[in-house]
Amino acid sequence: MRRARRPSSGPVAIASSPWIVVLAGVVVMVVLLIVALGAYRGRSPAPDAGSPPPALPLPQEPPVPSGEPTPTPTGSSTAALLPGLSPRASGVPSSGPAVSRAPTAGATPTRAPTRVPQAPAVSGRYRVVQSFDGGFIGEVLIVNASGVRRGWTVRFEFSAGGRLVTTWVEGVPQGTVRQFDGGFTYVSGVDVPPGGSAALRFHLERASVTPRGCTVDGVRCSGF
Repeated sequence: MRRARRPSSGPVAIASSPWIVVLAGVVVMVVLLIVALGAYRGRSPAPDAGSPPPALPLPQEPPVPSGEPTPTPTGSSTAALLPGLSPRASGVPSSGPAVSRAPTAGATPTRAPTRVPQAPAVSGRYRVVQSFDGGFIGEVLIVNASGVRRGWTVRFEFSAGGRLVTTWVEGVPQGTVRQFDGGFTYVSGVDVPPGGSAALRFHLERASVTPRGCTVDGVRCSGF
């Protein structure tokens, strides 16, 4: 028997194995890339990352005319600091302690205005007109200190066991009387003119001449 011929390992082997061609192309591209990177680094070397940046040129001071002394800061032996190149830390200065200033000599201190208590618009004054056995006649004089006509209300409280007989205002229409246990209220029947007055009189029995309470429009009466 005759042996079959083995295929040659030349172009036929390469054609039957295409991955060999691909691998050879990749190797060639890697070699070309390495050669290109080496040429680029040799042309412009990258600066060292740890080297400091180049220093900026310092601004120059204007020349001083001859014959004039150079200004020097008073009380300081160091040279003037250049703007923008001062070694001091920048930022907002820390707030120091508040400094209290002494008042200027001769200055008048400002005072808050003092409120003067105003007199009530309508006030009352109590007095005993006449006293007799078993009772007395009292009076509350109402005075209008305002600039307008004013009505008024009297509240009178007498001692326990007392009794109100009657009330009246002479020469004017009468008002309204309301009694309660131990006292009464009287609402005026006519207003008092500005600066005028009106006298409310009342007859009490079995009561002390010193009342327990007397007010005109809520303001305490005087005279007791």
